[in-house]
Amino acid sequence: MKTKKFVSALLASAVALSLVAGCGGGDKKKPDEKKPAAAAGAVKVGVFLPLTGDNAAGGELELRGIKLANKLHPEINGKKIELVIADNKSDKAESANVVARLIEKDKVKVILGSYGSSLSMAAGNIVKDSKVPAIGTSCTNPQVTKGNEYYFRACFIDPFQGTVMANYAFKKGAKKVAIVQEVSNDYSVGLAKFFKEAFEKLAGPGSVVDIANYQTGDKDFTAQLTNLKAKNPDAVFAPGNFTESALLVKQARQLGIKVPFMGGDTWETQDFVNVGGKDVDGVAFSSAFDSTKAATPEAKAFLDAYAKEYKGEQPGGLTALAYDSYLIALNAMKAAGVEDSKKIRDAIASTKDLETTTGKTTLNADGDPIKSAVIKTVKDGKFTYIDMVNPGDLKAK
Repeated sequence: MKTKKFVSALLASAVALSLVAGCGGGDKKKPDEKKPAAAAGAVKVGVFLPLTGDNAAGGELELRGIKLANKLHPEINGKKIELVIADNKSDKAESANVVARLIEKDKVKVILGSYGSSLSMAAGNIVKDSKVPAIGTSCTNPQVTKGNEYYFRACFIDPFQGTVMANYAFKKGAKKVAIVQEVSNDYSVGLAKFFKEAFEKLAGPGSVVDIANYQTGDKDFTAQLTNLKAKNPDAVFAPGNFTESALLVKQARQLGIKVPFMGGDTWETQDFVNVGGKDVDGVAFSSAFDSTKAATPEAKAFLDAYAKEYKGEQPGGLTALAYDSYLIALNAMKAAGVEDSKKIRDAIASTKDLETTTGKTTLNADGDPIKSAVIKTVKDGKFTYIDMVNPGDLKAK
Protein backbone atom coordinates (compact mmCIF):
# COMPACT_ATOMS: atom_id res chain seq x y z
CA MET A 1 0.00 0.00 0.00
CA LYS A 2 2.82 2.37 0.90
CA THR A 3 4.53 1.44 -2.35
CA LYS A 4 1.42 2.28 -4.31
CA LYS A 5 1.14 5.64 -2.53
CA PHE A 6 4.79 6.40 -3.32
CA VAL A 7 4.39 5.54 -6.99
CA SER A 8 1.23 7.63 -7.16
CA ALA A 9 3.10 10.57 -5.66
CA LEU A 10 5.90 10.23 -8.20
CA LEU A 11 3.38 10.13 -11.06
CA ALA A 12 1.60 13.20 -9.72
CA SER A 13 4.91 15.06 -9.48
CA ALA A 14 5.82 14.11 -13.04
CA VAL A 15 2.47 15.33 -14.36
CA ALA A 16 2.84 18.59 -12.48
CA LEU A 17 6.33 19.12 -13.90
CA SER A 18 5.13 18.40 -17.42
CA LEU A 19 2.32 20.95 -17.05
CA VAL A 20 4.79 23.59 -15.89
CA ALA A 21 7.06 22.84 -18.83
CA GLY A 22 4.15 23.08 -21.26
CA CYS A 23 2.98 26.44 -19.91
CA GLY A 24 6.21 28.28 -19.23
CA GLY A 25 9.90 27.56 -19.16
CA GLY A 26 9.62 24.46 -21.34
CA ASP A 27 8.36 26.63 -24.29
CA LYS A 28 11.81 28.02 -25.10
CA LYS A 29 12.58 27.70 -28.81
CA LYS A 30 15.85 27.06 -30.53
CA PRO A 31 17.09 29.90 -32.76
CA ASP A 32 16.00 28.06 -35.93
CA GLU A 33 12.43 27.71 -34.61
CA LYS A 34 11.74 31.44 -34.35
CA LYS A 35 8.83 32.83 -36.37
CA PRO A 36 9.78 34.80 -39.48
CA ALA A 37 10.13 38.52 -38.82
CA ALA A 38 7.37 39.28 -41.35
CA ALA A 39 4.81 37.38 -39.31
CA ALA A 40 5.08 39.79 -36.39
CA GLY A 41 4.13 43.39 -37.05
CA ALA A 42 3.66 43.07 -40.82
CA VAL A 43 1.36 45.62 -42.45
CA LYS A 44 -1.41 43.75 -44.25
CA VAL A 45 -2.73 45.08 -47.55
CA GLY A 46 -5.73 43.24 -48.97
CA VAL A 47 -5.97 42.39 -52.66
CA PHE A 48 -9.11 41.05 -54.34
CA LEU A 49 -8.99 40.15 -58.01
CA PRO A 50 -10.54 37.61 -60.40
CA LEU A 51 -7.87 34.91 -60.54
CA THR A 52 -10.27 32.26 -61.83
CA GLY A 53 -13.41 32.48 -63.96
CA ASP A 54 -14.21 34.62 -67.00
CA ASN A 55 -12.01 37.57 -65.99
CA ALA A 56 -8.97 35.61 -64.79
CA ALA A 57 -6.60 36.84 -67.52
CA GLY A 58 -7.22 40.45 -66.51
CA GLY A 59 -6.90 39.66 -62.82
CA GLU A 60 -3.58 37.90 -63.34
CA LEU A 61 -2.16 40.89 -65.23
CA GLU A 62 -3.16 43.17 -62.38
CA LEU A 63 -1.73 40.84 -59.76
CA ARG A 64 1.58 41.08 -61.59
CA GLY A 65 1.54 44.85 -61.13
CA ILE A 66 0.69 44.72 -57.43
CA LYS A 67 3.31 42.06 -56.70
CA LEU A 68 5.94 44.00 -58.63
CA ALA A 69 5.15 47.18 -56.71
CA ASN A 70 5.40 45.22 -53.46
CA LYS A 71 8.76 43.83 -54.56
CA LEU A 72 10.15 47.31 -55.29
CA HIS A 73 8.50 48.94 -52.26
CA PRO A 74 8.30 46.13 -49.66
CA GLU A 75 8.29 48.18 -46.46
CA ILE A 76 6.53 51.05 -44.75
CA ASN A 77 8.12 52.78 -41.77
CA GLY A 78 10.44 49.81 -41.25
CA LYS A 79 7.64 47.23 -41.37
CA LYS A 80 7.20 44.62 -44.07
CA ILE A 81 4.10 44.98 -46.25
CA GLU A 82 2.30 41.66 -46.59
CA LEU A 83 -0.13 41.17 -49.47
CA VAL A 84 -3.21 39.18 -48.48
CA ILE A 85 -4.53 37.99 -51.86
CA ALA A 86 -8.11 36.79 -52.37
CA ASP A 87 -9.68 35.38 -55.54
CA ASN A 88 -13.14 36.79 -56.20
CA LYS A 89 -13.61 34.13 -58.92
CA SER A 90 -15.08 36.67 -61.39
CA ASP A 91 -18.27 36.53 -59.31
CA LYS A 92 -20.16 39.43 -57.71
CA ALA A 93 -21.31 37.53 -54.63
CA GLU A 94 -17.83 36.14 -54.08
CA SER A 95 -16.39 39.65 -54.36
CA ALA A 96 -18.50 40.80 -51.43
CA ASN A 97 -17.59 37.67 -49.46
CA VAL A 98 -13.82 37.89 -49.92
CA VAL A 99 -13.72 41.61 -49.11
CA ALA A 100 -15.67 40.97 -45.90
CA ARG A 101 -13.20 38.22 -45.06
CA LEU A 102 -10.19 40.45 -45.74
CA ILE A 103 -11.58 43.03 -43.34
CA GLU A 104 -13.02 40.82 -40.57
CA LYS A 105 -10.58 37.90 -40.53
CA ASP A 106 -7.34 39.27 -41.98
CA LYS A 107 -7.74 42.73 -40.44
CA VAL A 108 -6.41 44.62 -43.46
CA LYS A 109 -6.48 48.41 -43.29
CA VAL A 110 -6.62 49.07 -47.04
CA ILE A 111 -7.72 46.98 -50.05
CA LEU A 112 -6.64 46.99 -53.71
CA GLY A 113 -9.04 45.85 -56.46
CA SER A 114 -10.79 44.85 -58.42
CA TYR A 115 -10.49 44.26 -62.12
CA GLY A 116 -14.06 44.58 -63.36
CA SER A 117 -16.48 47.33 -62.39
CA SER A 118 -19.26 44.89 -61.45
CA LEU A 119 -16.93 43.06 -59.09
CA SER A 120 -15.80 46.29 -57.45
CA MET A 121 -19.34 47.63 -57.11
CA ALA A 122 -20.40 44.39 -55.42
CA ALA A 123 -17.92 45.10 -52.63
CA GLY A 124 -18.75 48.80 -52.34
CA ASN A 125 -21.10 48.67 -49.38
CA ILE A 126 -18.75 46.33 -47.49
CA VAL A 127 -15.85 48.79 -47.53
CA LYS A 128 -18.16 51.73 -46.92
CA ASP A 129 -19.86 50.20 -43.88
CA SER A 130 -16.59 48.82 -42.50
CA LYS A 131 -14.80 52.13 -43.08
CA VAL A 132 -11.84 50.41 -44.74
CA PRO A 133 -10.67 52.19 -47.92
CA ALA A 134 -10.40 50.40 -51.26
CA ILE A 135 -8.50 51.52 -54.36
CA GLY A 136 -9.83 50.19 -57.63
CA THR A 137 -7.31 49.03 -60.19
CA SER A 138 -9.09 49.20 -63.56
CA CYS A 139 -12.78 49.46 -62.60
CA THR A 140 -13.84 52.38 -64.82
CA ASN A 141 -17.61 52.60 -64.25
CA PRO A 142 -18.42 55.89 -62.41
CA GLN A 143 -20.72 54.04 -59.99
CA VAL A 144 -17.73 52.37 -58.31
CA THR A 145 -16.81 55.54 -56.43
CA LYS A 146 -19.98 57.62 -56.72
CA GLY A 147 -21.53 58.15 -53.30
CA ASN A 148 -18.87 55.99 -51.63
CA GLU A 149 -16.28 57.98 -49.74
CA TYR A 150 -14.28 54.81 -49.02
CA TYR A 151 -13.78 53.73 -52.65
CA PHE A 152 -11.11 55.31 -54.86
CA ARG A 153 -9.45 54.24 -58.09
CA ALA A 154 -6.20 54.45 -60.07
CA CYS A 155 -7.86 54.46 -63.53
CA PHE A 156 -9.76 56.97 -65.63
CA ILE A 157 -13.54 56.59 -65.83
CA ASP A 158 -15.88 55.59 -68.65
CA PRO A 159 -17.31 59.02 -69.54
CA PHE A 160 -13.75 59.99 -70.52
CA GLN A 161 -12.87 56.64 -72.10
CA GLY A 162 -16.10 56.58 -74.10
CA THR A 163 -15.57 60.13 -75.31
CA VAL A 164 -11.99 59.33 -76.35
CA MET A 165 -13.14 56.46 -78.54
CA ALA A 166 -16.10 58.41 -79.97
CA ASN A 167 -13.76 61.21 -81.01
CA TYR A 168 -11.35 58.68 -82.49
CA ALA A 169 -14.13 57.11 -84.58
CA PHE A 170 -15.40 60.48 -85.77
CA LYS A 171 -11.93 61.73 -86.70
CA LYS A 172 -11.36 58.53 -88.67
CA GLY A 173 -14.37 59.41 -90.82
CA ALA A 174 -17.19 57.44 -89.21
CA LYS A 175 -20.56 59.16 -89.67
CA LYS A 176 -22.71 56.30 -88.40
CA VAL A 177 -21.75 53.55 -85.97
CA ALA A 178 -23.19 50.42 -84.39
CA ILE A 179 -22.73 49.35 -80.77
CA VAL A 180 -22.54 45.78 -79.48
CA GLN A 181 -22.68 45.56 -75.69
CA GLU A 182 -22.31 42.81 -73.11
CA VAL A 183 -25.62 43.58 -71.44
CA SER A 184 -24.88 41.55 -68.28
CA ASN A 185 -21.68 43.53 -67.66
CA ASP A 186 -21.96 46.93 -65.91
CA TYR A 187 -18.67 48.03 -67.45
CA SER A 188 -19.78 47.28 -71.01
CA VAL A 189 -23.24 48.85 -70.68
CA GLY A 190 -21.85 51.99 -69.04
CA LEU A 191 -19.05 52.47 -71.55
CA ALA A 192 -21.41 51.89 -74.48
CA LYS A 193 -23.78 54.53 -73.07
CA PHE A 194 -21.04 57.16 -72.75
CA PHE A 195 -19.69 56.38 -76.23
CA LYS A 196 -23.18 56.77 -77.71
CA GLU A 197 -23.76 60.12 -76.00
CA ALA A 198 -20.39 61.47 -77.12
CA PHE A 199 -20.69 60.22 -80.71
CA GLU A 200 -24.18 61.65 -81.19
CA LYS A 201 -22.90 65.04 -80.05
CA LEU A 202 -20.29 64.82 -82.79
CA ALA A 203 -22.25 63.20 -85.63
CA GLY A 204 -25.79 64.14 -84.74
CA PRO A 205 -28.97 62.34 -83.64
CA GLY A 206 -29.50 58.97 -85.27
CA SER A 207 -25.80 58.46 -85.97
CA VAL A 208 -25.83 55.33 -83.77
CA VAL A 209 -27.71 53.04 -86.16
CA ASP A 210 -27.84 49.84 -84.11
CA ILE A 211 -27.37 48.65 -80.51
CA ALA A 212 -27.07 44.90 -80.11
CA ASN A 213 -26.91 42.93 -76.86
CA TYR A 214 -25.33 39.68 -75.76
CA GLN A 215 -24.73 37.89 -72.45
CA THR A 216 -21.45 37.11 -70.72
CA GLY A 217 -20.29 33.70 -71.88
CA ASP A 218 -22.04 33.81 -75.26
CA LYS A 219 -20.08 32.25 -78.11
CA ASP A 220 -22.33 32.69 -81.14
CA PHE A 221 -22.99 36.25 -82.35
CA THR A 222 -24.42 35.43 -85.77
CA ALA A 223 -27.84 36.97 -85.12
CA GLN A 224 -26.48 40.25 -83.75
CA LEU A 225 -23.91 40.59 -86.53
CA THR A 226 -26.38 39.78 -89.31
CA ASN A 227 -28.67 42.57 -88.13
CA LEU A 228 -25.71 44.91 -87.70
CA LYS A 229 -24.42 44.21 -91.21
CA ALA A 230 -27.79 45.19 -92.68
CA LYS A 231 -27.48 48.63 -91.03
CA ASN A 232 -24.18 49.22 -92.88
CA PRO A 233 -22.31 51.18 -90.14
CA ASP A 234 -18.96 52.86 -90.78
CA ALA A 235 -17.53 51.41 -87.55
CA VAL A 236 -18.51 49.24 -84.59
CA PHE A 237 -17.91 49.96 -80.91
CA ALA A 238 -18.02 46.75 -78.88
CA PRO A 239 -16.77 47.14 -75.30
CA GLY A 240 -16.84 43.89 -73.37
CA ASN A 241 -14.83 41.08 -71.89
CA PHE A 242 -11.76 40.05 -73.91
CA THR A 243 -12.89 36.52 -74.84
CA GLU A 244 -16.39 37.40 -76.06
CA SER A 245 -15.07 40.51 -77.83
CA ALA A 246 -12.42 38.55 -79.72
CA LEU A 247 -15.00 35.96 -80.81
CA LEU A 248 -17.34 38.77 -81.91
CA VAL A 249 -14.70 40.38 -84.12
CA LYS A 250 -13.62 37.02 -85.52
CA GLN A 251 -17.18 36.08 -86.46
CA ALA A 252 -17.78 39.54 -87.94
CA ARG A 253 -14.86 39.06 -90.30
CA GLN A 254 -16.16 35.61 -91.26
CA LEU A 255 -19.50 37.20 -92.16
CA GLY A 256 -17.76 39.72 -94.40
CA ILE A 257 -18.05 42.72 -92.07
CA LYS A 258 -14.89 44.68 -92.84
CA VAL A 259 -15.50 47.98 -91.00
CA PRO A 260 -13.24 48.97 -88.09
CA PHE A 261 -13.98 47.55 -84.63
CA MET A 262 -13.24 49.50 -81.47
CA GLY A 263 -13.32 48.59 -77.79
CA GLY A 264 -12.23 49.54 -74.30
CA ASP A 265 -9.33 48.82 -71.98
CA THR A 266 -10.37 45.19 -71.32
CA TRP A 267 -9.11 44.23 -74.78
CA GLU A 268 -5.48 44.65 -73.73
CA THR A 269 -4.91 41.03 -72.71
CA GLN A 270 -3.03 38.32 -74.55
CA ASP A 271 -6.16 36.17 -74.45
CA PHE A 272 -7.88 38.68 -76.75
CA VAL A 273 -5.16 38.13 -79.38
CA ASN A 274 -4.98 34.39 -78.80
CA VAL A 275 -8.72 33.95 -79.33
CA GLY A 276 -9.10 36.47 -82.18
CA GLY A 277 -5.93 35.63 -84.08
CA LYS A 278 -5.30 37.59 -87.27
CA ASP A 279 -8.93 38.75 -87.30
CA VAL A 280 -8.32 41.23 -84.47
CA ASP A 281 -5.44 42.90 -86.28
CA GLY A 282 -6.39 46.54 -86.89
CA VAL A 283 -8.87 46.96 -84.04
CA ALA A 284 -8.54 50.05 -81.87
CA PHE A 285 -9.05 50.33 -78.12
CA SER A 286 -8.30 52.60 -75.19
CA SER A 287 -5.66 51.96 -72.55
CA ALA A 288 -3.99 53.83 -69.71
CA PHE A 289 -0.35 53.09 -70.45
CA ASP A 290 2.18 52.49 -73.19
CA SER A 291 5.75 51.55 -72.44
CA THR A 292 7.11 53.66 -75.31
CA LYS A 293 5.56 56.81 -73.83
CA ALA A 294 6.39 56.21 -70.16
CA ALA A 295 7.77 59.46 -68.75
CA THR A 296 8.18 59.30 -64.96
CA PRO A 297 11.13 57.81 -63.02
CA GLU A 298 8.64 55.46 -61.35
CA ALA A 299 7.56 54.25 -64.79
CA LYS A 300 11.18 53.53 -65.69
CA ALA A 301 11.69 51.55 -62.48
CA PHE A 302 8.49 49.64 -63.22
CA LEU A 303 9.54 48.82 -66.78
CA ASP A 304 13.04 47.73 -65.73
CA ALA A 305 11.65 45.46 -63.03
CA TYR A 306 9.00 44.05 -65.37
CA ALA A 307 11.60 43.27 -68.04
CA LYS A 308 13.61 41.25 -65.51
CA GLU A 309 10.58 39.45 -64.12
CA TYR A 310 8.78 38.73 -67.40
CA LYS A 311 11.44 38.50 -70.09
CA GLY A 312 10.29 39.30 -73.60
CA GLU A 313 6.93 40.78 -72.52
CA GLN A 314 5.68 44.36 -72.43
CA PRO A 315 3.31 45.50 -69.66
CA GLY A 316 -0.01 47.07 -70.58
CA GLY A 317 -2.43 49.39 -68.87
CA LEU A 318 -3.94 46.81 -66.50
CA THR A 319 -0.58 45.94 -64.95
CA ALA A 320 0.51 49.57 -64.73
CA LEU A 321 -2.73 50.69 -63.06
CA ALA A 322 -2.56 47.90 -60.50
CA TYR A 323 1.02 48.94 -59.72
CA ASP A 324 -0.21 52.52 -59.30
CA SER A 325 -2.99 51.47 -56.91
CA TYR A 326 -0.30 50.05 -54.60
CA LEU A 327 1.67 53.31 -54.83
CA ILE A 328 -1.42 55.32 -53.86
CA ALA A 329 -1.95 53.11 -50.80
CA LEU A 330 1.74 53.24 -49.88
CA ASN A 331 1.84 57.02 -50.14
CA ALA A 332 -1.24 57.32 -47.93
CA MET A 333 0.18 55.02 -45.24
CA LYS A 334 3.42 56.99 -45.21
CA ALA A 335 1.38 60.08 -44.39
CA ALA A 336 -1.24 58.57 -42.06
CA GLY A 337 0.44 55.58 -40.45
CA VAL A 338 -0.73 51.99 -40.74
CA GLU A 339 -3.12 51.52 -37.82
CA ASP A 340 -6.14 53.74 -38.48
CA SER A 341 -8.10 52.96 -41.67
CA LYS A 342 -10.04 56.24 -41.38
CA LYS A 343 -6.78 58.23 -41.42
CA ILE A 344 -5.53 56.14 -44.36
CA ARG A 345 -8.77 56.90 -46.17
CA ASP A 346 -8.32 60.63 -45.60
CA ALA A 347 -4.73 60.47 -46.84
CA ILE A 348 -5.80 58.63 -50.02
CA ALA A 349 -8.42 61.32 -50.65
CA SER A 350 -5.67 63.93 -50.40
CA THR A 351 -3.49 62.30 -53.08
CA LYS A 352 -2.00 65.06 -55.22
CA ASP A 353 0.70 65.01 -57.91
CA LEU A 354 1.84 61.54 -56.87
CA GLU A 355 4.40 60.13 -59.28
CA THR A 356 3.04 56.89 -60.73
CA THR A 357 3.69 54.82 -63.84
CA THR A 358 0.86 56.55 -65.71
CA GLY A 359 2.01 60.07 -64.88
CA LYS A 360 1.24 62.39 -61.97
CA THR A 361 -1.85 61.20 -60.09
CA THR A 362 -4.26 63.56 -58.32
CA LEU A 363 -7.63 62.34 -57.05
CA ASN A 364 -10.69 64.56 -57.39
CA ALA A 365 -13.59 64.90 -54.96
CA ASP A 366 -15.12 61.65 -56.23
CA GLY A 367 -11.91 59.70 -55.69
CA ASP A 368 -11.18 59.51 -59.43
CA PRO A 369 -7.89 60.52 -61.09
CA ILE A 370 -7.79 62.90 -64.02
CA LYS A 371 -5.38 61.29 -66.46
CA SER A 372 -4.66 60.71 -70.12
CA ALA A 373 -5.77 57.80 -72.27
CA VAL A 374 -3.72 55.91 -74.82
CA ILE A 375 -5.24 54.56 -78.02
CA LYS A 376 -3.73 51.31 -79.26
CA THR A 377 -4.23 48.83 -82.06
CA VAL A 378 -3.25 45.22 -82.69
CA LYS A 379 -0.58 44.94 -85.37
CA ASP A 380 0.84 41.54 -86.30
CA GLY A 381 -0.46 40.17 -83.01
CA LYS A 382 1.17 42.90 -80.90
CA PHE A 383 -0.41 45.79 -79.02
CA THR A 384 0.83 48.95 -80.73
CA TYR A 385 0.61 52.63 -79.84
CA ILE A 386 -1.55 54.96 -81.97
CA ASP A 387 -2.08 58.14 -79.99
CA MET A 388 -2.34 59.72 -76.55
CA VAL A 389 -5.37 61.81 -75.57
CA ASN A 390 -5.28 64.27 -72.68
CA PRO A 391 -8.46 65.39 -70.89
CA GLY A 392 -7.94 68.93 -72.15
CA ASP A 393 -7.97 67.69 -75.75
CA LEU A 394 -11.65 66.82 -75.55
CA LYS A 395 -13.53 70.09 -75.57
CA ALA A 396 -17.29 69.81 -75.54
CA LYS A 397 -18.83 70.72 -78.88
